[in-house]
Amino acid sequence: MELDWATVEYLRQGGWIMLPLLAVSVVMWTLIVDRWRAFEALKGDRLSGLLVQDFRKLESGHPQLDADILRQCSLSLGRELDNRLAVIAVLAAIAPLLGLLGTVLGMIETFDVISVFGTGNARAMAGGISVALITTQTGLLVAIPGLIMSNRLGHKADGLRTTLEEATTKLARNLAAGTFETAPVQGEQS
Repeated sequence: MELDWATVEYLRQGGWIMLPLLAVSVVMWTLIVDRWRAFEALKGDRLSGLLVQDFRKLESGHPQLDADILRQCSLSLGRELDNRLAVIAVLAAIAPLLGLLGTVLGMIETFDVISVFGTGNARAMAGGISVALITTQTGLLVAIPGLIMSNRLGHKADGLRTTLEEATTKLARNLAAGTFETAPVQGEQS
């Protein structure tokens, strides 16, 4: 209960700019968790297994057409790997900008107090300075882990893309030789 009150008080001290910062953080971390789970589900042979499964749904029996279908299935799975990664990176980049906006708003508030009361009212000036510092801190606290996770997810997507390309190449080669096998390609990514 005390932690909840402290959190509410922290958000209140940061002013209205804390609401968009909170929203950016929640959306960004929801997408990060979603992508992480999706990538973990595709580790090992599961990705190439999905490729085979998709191909089997569309297989025509004509070798050239089947090679085209295999490529399309591979492209579709490859696009899925990049899904939402750009949004995560943009949200992580927006957070410090929102923090900077809060800094500017806090400093404007401080200068407004100075213009009315002069520098003699430290308590009134502290409110604007508090807004400036809290929003800057929050923007950085949201952005730094978000950028790290965005980078990490990009590396995971690259590893999965390599596994997908290896599986596609092997399956295309087997398809051309008439020995299409449903066993997935061995390959592990980080």
